[in-house]
Amino acid sequence: MAPTGRTESPPSPRRASGGLTREGLAAVSSVLRGPVEQGGLPGLVSLVARGAQVHVDALGVQDLQSGVPMRRDTLFRIASMGKPVTAVATLMLVEDGRLQLDGPVDRWLPELANRRVLRALDSPLEDTVPARRPITVRDLLTLRLGTGAVMAPPNTYPIQKAMQAERVAPGFEPIPHTPDEFMRRLGALPLIHHPGERWMYHTGFEVLGVLVARASGMGFDDFLSERLFKPLGMNDTAFSVPQEKLDRVSTAYQRAPGTGALTAWDSPRSGLLSHPPAFLAGGGQGGGLVSSADDFLTFCRMLLNQGRHGATRLLSPESLQQMLTDQIPPEQKAASPFFPGFWDTSGWGFGGSVTTRPDGISPTAGRYGWAGGFGTTFFIDPDQDLVALLLTQRIMSGPDDEAFAVAFSKAAYAALG
Repeated sequence: MAPTGRTESPPSPRRASGGLTREGLAAVSSVLRGPVEQGGLPGLVSLVARGAQVHVDALGVQDLQSGVPMRRDTLFRIASMGKPVTAVATLMLVEDGRLQLDGPVDRWLPELANRRVLRALDSPLEDTVPARRPITVRDLLTLRLGTGAVMAPPNTYPIQKAMQAERVAPGFEPIPHTPDEFMRRLGALPLIHHPGERWMYHTGFEVLGVLVARASGMGFDDFLSERLFKPLGMNDTAFSVPQEKLDRVSTAYQRAPGTGALTAWDSPRSGLLSHPPAFLAGGGQGGGLVSSADDFLTFCRMLLNQGRHGATRLLSPESLQQMLTDQIPPEQKAASPFFPGFWDTSGWGFGGSVTTRPDGISPTAGRYGWAGGFGTTFFIDPDQDLVALLLTQRIMSGPDDEAFAVAFSKAAYAALG
C-alpha cells in the first residue's frame, strides 16, 4: 500500500485564506480507508487543496490481480468529470468569435437543423411537431438541447428504444461511431422536448465535443491539447494512454449483481485506453478523458483563478462566472426529472452542478463540481478557495457510491482551518 496522508504546505498561499487542519486531514484519511480495507474498493487517490496547501491520500491498489499500489500519479478514467473541460473548450471558441453563446449551431451541426420534436414523451417517432426554435450553444452547455437520458426504465418509451438501437443513448459503453456517424444517427431521431425548455442529462456534451472540433477545424483532442492541456501543464490528460504510461492506469471494476464481487471491466494493456477511441467523448461516455489528481487540480485552480494560470489567461472572468452560475429556472427544474432531491439544493451551470443553498456539505451556495460514472468526483468552492478530488475506478451502481462521495466531501469541509 502506498504511503498516505502526504501534505504539502508552501509558505505563501495563493490567496488570503485559512489552511487545512492536521486533525481534519486525518479525518479525511480515516473516512477513505474503510471501503478500501473492507474490500469494497480496490483503491483510490484523493486530494484536498486550499490555497497552496495540498493533501493527498493514495490507498489500496491499481489492480487486484497484480497488486500494484495506488500512487499519486495513477491515471483514472474521469468520465463525466470531463464535462467541465468540454465546457471550457466551448467557451474559448465563444471568446474567439467562432461560436456565439446564444447563436444557432446549425452552421456547424447541420444534422441538428430544422428539428422535429415528439408531441409527447410516449409518442411514436413519427408523431412530431416542428421545433419552436433552433438549438443554441447555450442549450448544449446547459443540457437543454431537447434530448438526452430519459429517467425511466429502459425501453419504456419508443424514443428510448430508438436511441438504444442507434447506439446514441447515454451509458457506460463507449460510443462506437465516428463523430460524423454519431451526429447522423442522432439527427435522424426527433427531439424529446423543444430546445431550451427542459434539462436532460448528458447528450449535449457529446455533441459539444463534435462542435468544438468542427468550429475549430481541429480534432477535439488536438484542440484540448493545444489550447488547454499544454498551457496548464496537464501532461497526463488525454483520451488514450501511450504504452510507456499504461502501467500507471488503474483497472476499471464493476460489481457483480447479487454478490457485489469486483470483476475487471477494462484493463489497461488489453483494454480501451491502449488506442485512440473512434469517438472522442466530450461528455465522458465509455470513460472519456484519462487524468491524474495533480492534472485535474491544475484545471480546478484555473477555474478558481477566474480563468488564469500563472501569467496565462485561458478564459475571461465573465465566462467563468457564467460557467459557475446556475442556469436552470425553477419551472424547468420542476419539469426535468433527475435523481431524487437533486434540484432541491442544486442547479446546473456549464458542465457541472452548482449548489443553490446550503446542502449539508457546504455551508453556503456556490460549490461547483461533478462526478464520473467510474467512481470519480470533484468540487471547487470559490468562497473557501477549496478543491477536493476523489478518484476511484469502480463503476457506480448503488446509493453507497453517492454516500461515500458525500462523506468525503463533508470531511474535506471539516478540515478547513
